[in-house]
Amino acid sequence: MKRRQAFKFKLRTAGEQERQMRRFAGACRFVFNKALALQKERYERGEKKLGYAGLCKLLTEWRNSPETAWLADAPVHPLQQTLKDLERAYSNFFAKRAAFPRFKKKGRSDSFRYPDPKQIKLDQANSRVFLPKLGWMRYRNSRDVLGIAKNITVSASNGKWFVSIQSEREVAEPVHPATSLVGVDMGVANFATLSTGEIIAPANAFKKQQRQLARAQRAMSRKQKFSRNWTQAKARVQKIHARISNSRRDALHKLTTTLSKNHAAVVIEDLQVRNMSQSASGTVDQPGRNVRAKAGLNRAILDQGWFEFRRQLEYKQAWRGGMVVAVDPRNTSRTCPACGHVSAGNRRSQSRFECVACGHVAHADVNAASNILAAGHAVMACGGDASPYQYLGVDTAAPAKQEPAEATHSGSRPG
Repeated sequence: MKRRQAFKFKLRTAGEQERQMRRFAGACRFVFNKALALQKERYERGEKKLGYAGLCKLLTEWRNSPETAWLADAPVHPLQQTLKDLERAYSNFFAKRAAFPRFKKKGRSDSFRYPDPKQIKLDQANSRVFLPKLGWMRYRNSRDVLGIAKNITVSASNGKWFVSIQSEREVAEPVHPATSLVGVDMGVANFATLSTGEIIAPANAFKKQQRQLARAQRAMSRKQKFSRNWTQAKARVQKIHARISNSRRDALHKLTTTLSKNHAAVVIEDLQVRNMSQSASGTVDQPGRNVRAKAGLNRAILDQGWFEFRRQLEYKQAWRGGMVVAVDPRNTSRTCPACGHVSAGNRRSQSRFECVACGHVAHADVNAASNILAAGHAVMACGGDASPYQYLGVDTAAPAKQEPAEATHSGSRPG
């Protein structure tokens, strides 16, 4: 089977190369926004949206136009890939997989992609990579890139530049070395509870840095915008955000790797994070209730990174020949495994489960994980969809560009 994998490294660039990368990222952002504005105008006039081929013809006109001739200084392939990204965003919107495309803002997710492997060169021995109109650039070579480089993405994050090299190679069909199955219950008080009885404490990466981040943001708000002091304050805020993101991602990678190595199948809840973390503020006519408490709960949910946990677990299981089974989360914390009685009164507190019918007593989260495992057995026995790709919908690649961490579930359970 073919395995696509991304390897991300920090670039060690000179000043002129950084200026060029900022220009290229700015050109891609300009093309994306200009094309999106054009599509919106066509929609308002009742015209059909342009496809990728039509947008590429307009891109040629923009590059040759005296008003936007500076676009010709940027490599054409990254600009075309930006139009492909817009086309994909429209497809995801019409398929109800994402919201309507939004205009890109300077300094937020700046990146550009080289899709043609013939135009890129990788010299791992000397820790350098060659990119069109940028030349040779050195990077921090922390591990070998396996396989053949297929495309390269250059991105900026928290004031630093990174290169993501996606490679492709042939690997043997994986056979998972383990035979065990495990159910995983997600939460806020306990990040994960396994059906084996093991409890994983939450990393709470944002919560640990929340006061320091608030202090840095207040200091930044008092500076004159775009001044030198404001730029330095912004860099401090970015540094704290990077620390939070790295801490959360590191904890998730360690846990998902352990679960993937030790269990052939992992059963999780099919939680809808977006619905669980919706605001309770309401409207002026119908204001929400317990808004402050709900805001704190939403913050705690999103601090866990549950969706990123699921994403990592799915591709790691696919690589090892295992599977991830997602089951309906309803009543997993209210069902008694001994007699099958379902009642909200069964869960007496955050950690105690006591069945009102038969008196069965257990740890509430361990009991929920056991019910999740039983539901996973039922799904597999009845021929349900147990594919590790049921949410990814793509190949076994670990995406080079990681999205901002999402989450899933709190101490107050929906089921």
